Amino acid sequence: MEHISTYNFLTFLLLFVVFNVVKGQPLVPALFIFGDSVVDAGNNNNLYTIVKSNFPPYGRDFNNQMPTGRFCNGKLAADFTAENLGFTTYPPAYLNLQEKGKNLLNGANFASGASGYFDPTAKLYHAISLEQQLEHYKECQNILVGVAGKSNASSIISGAIYLVSAGSSDFVQNYYINPLLYKVFTADQFSDILMQHYTIFIQNLYALGARKIGVTTLPPLGCLPAAITLFGSHSNECVDRLNNDALNFNTKLNTTSQNLQKELSNLTLAVLDIYQPLHDLVTKPTENGFYEARKACCGTGLIETSILCNKDSIGTCANATEYVFWDGFHPSEAANKVLADDLLISGISLIS
Repeated sequence: MEHISTYNFLTFLLLFVVFNVVKGQPLVPALFIFGDSVVDAGNNNNLYTIVKSNFPPYGRDFNNQMPTGRFCNGKLAADFTAENLGFTTYPPAYLNLQEKGKNLLNGANFASGASGYFDPTAKLYHAISLEQQLEHYKECQNILVGVAGKSNASSIISGAIYLVSAGSSDFVQNYYINPLLYKVFTADQFSDILMQHYTIFIQNLYALGARKIGVTTLPPLGCLPAAITLFGSHSNECVDRLNNDALNFNTKLNTTSQNLQKELSNLTLAVLDIYQPLHDLVTKPTENGFYEARKACCGTGLIETSILCNKDSIGTCANATEYVFWDGFHPSEAANKVLADDLLISGISLIS
């Protein structure tokens, strides 16, 4: 019975989206994106950082087979989300724009690989902290006022969807490998620290006019191929300790977000669950149309990401559509499509 009602809801949602998109009208005026490498569309390209992906084989299944700085073989879940919302282009990487005028009318992407809620994570990798991403967004608002006029800019800002995806780098690229953190704080205490930073970020984004915010949960950190290789004690199974840390963080994220929504008037703050859909793909790949979930497509598939995933990486798969993961940390385009469709369902409050 539950399956039928879910099916009916999906049908309604699809019709709703198709009807609006056929009219040539996106469901919202703009999409603004903040966060880490899961949503970075190329902001790290010109930074002095090792966390880059603007070279082959990244982007080999993207438009024109060109690497753009997306940590994927093709589209990100955020790109599919833009399509689902009816946009014909993707929010551009803010730092890559030669001209920042009319290009910003449908939104922009401020995300930076290796960034997180915890500012020191971004500093470790010379990435753009969330605090700095907000500064870029302030600049963007001023440009919008100049291009569209104050009144139009104001309605773009209040009607836009703001997508936030962070937290994974804080754990995997900082806490778990940093004795200055893991010897001082339990994972639970570190989650509390991240929640304080998350709260301030949402309050600041709200103060700048955001009223429809979607924030993704942590994925099953213990199922990322590189995490199994690094922390799995020679097993090929997901690492329970890391997954439990992610679930604990996600519980806090839900509670904190509910409190923020009560505190800030006219705010719709939707928590978008990435954990369960990705966990399903990893634990039941064949049921979801995938063949390989332990190894990523790039190189050996056990550890490579960023500069270690390059055109000379030996063993890179020929067809990434069968793989849940593209590199050691990031889903493939095929997996991102599945995740984006789930995001649309859990984010329905942002467009209804």
